[in-house]
Amino acid sequence: MPPDGQTVFIVDDDASVRDALALSLGLHGYPVLVFGDAESLLKAYRPDWRGCLLIDIRMPGMDGLSLQQHLLAAGCGMPAIIMTGHGDIEAARAAFRAQAVDFLEKPINPERLIAALEEAFSRLHREREEEERFASYERLLATLTPREREVMDLVVAGRHNREIAASLGISPRTVEVYKANLQTKLRVDNIPELVRFSLLGDRSRQ
Repeated sequence: MPPDGQTVFIVDDDASVRDALALSLGLHGYPVLVFGDAESLLKAYRPDWRGCLLIDIRMPGMDGLSLQQHLLAAGCGMPAIIMTGHGDIEAARAAFRAQAVDFLEKPINPERLIAALEEAFSRLHREREEEERFASYERLLATLTPREREVMDLVVAGRHNREIAASLGISPRTVEVYKANLQTKLRVDNIPELVRFSLLGDRSRQ
């Protein structure tokens, strides 16, 4: 069964394909919204939508790849699965460059479609967990004093206690106290975990 609240947004100009996909996905428990062209989806699109895009590559007006790239540029984080009745290596490459989960040829294999959707929702789950870790990192980092940040930066840079002490004009014993405070505030058990915590913060700022 799909995760609660995850919708599949079907964009295909062929009504029979839309209906067949909506019926099949509905039987698997997926809520769906259907659109006959890219422009219809863009007109209805809201930034708070959550789910997966299932997009036909060849449609009148804006094609599927252009729609995918347009949404990506607009900050849409929903993964996309691209469908086509015309196998095209270059189109597949373009779809994957725009972060498509999969590229499916029509007639769509139901098992492969469900597998692609499961991968799409797994990707969303992983991204959400990562966002939560970044948010937690920022909250914990905000509890540090400026001097604790200085000590942390030097520890992560591989400096020994005596080097840190000399650099900051404090005693090696005081450095140990700061390191203990850092571990308590950042909820890590040792220095290697402190380094990993700092690397997580570097990723959150990229």
